[in-house]
Amino acid sequence: MTGTSHLIRAPRLSDVAEYAYAAEVVPPARLIFTAGACPLDAEGRTVAPGDPAAQARQVMANLETALAAAGAGLADVVKTTVYVASGDRTDLVSVWQVVRDAFGDHDPPSTLLGVAVLGYPDQLVEVEAVAAVRAEPAPDPGRDNPVAGGGRPL
Repeated sequence: MTGTSHLIRAPRLSDVAEYAYAAEVVPPARLIFTAGACPLDAEGRTVAPGDPAAQARQVMANLETALAAAGAGLADVVKTTVYVASGDRTDLVSVWQVVRDAFGDHDPPSTLLGVAVLGYPDQLVEVEAVAAVRAEPAPDPGRDNPVAGGGRPL
């Protein structure tokens, strides 16, 4: 973690879950909310139809790419929601293992759901995340923006 969040353990709850039960974001922090990362390749095609674990690997790669574009990484994630289009718990477990492995020692709170259908043809997996990174100081509007600092009312 980057010092902007703390994962919270709940000793009175079961330790069977492979994630923290809560997370706290500590100011000054900037929150990043991702859309659901999907198992799409660069051309927008669903990868690995019928293979939830392979789709989960693509999803996590896409999630990392989206987070990087926002200046964050998996270690900055404070919450995930994992959707698996299946009623079979073995599919949910196989997807969960891929997601957990991607996070390594960082185990943010997460919700794992089996759902009826997801948005793209042959899509079985989707993961959305909330991340927190250290907030940069706000720019001085009069310093870099001559209109804002030029004595004219905004």
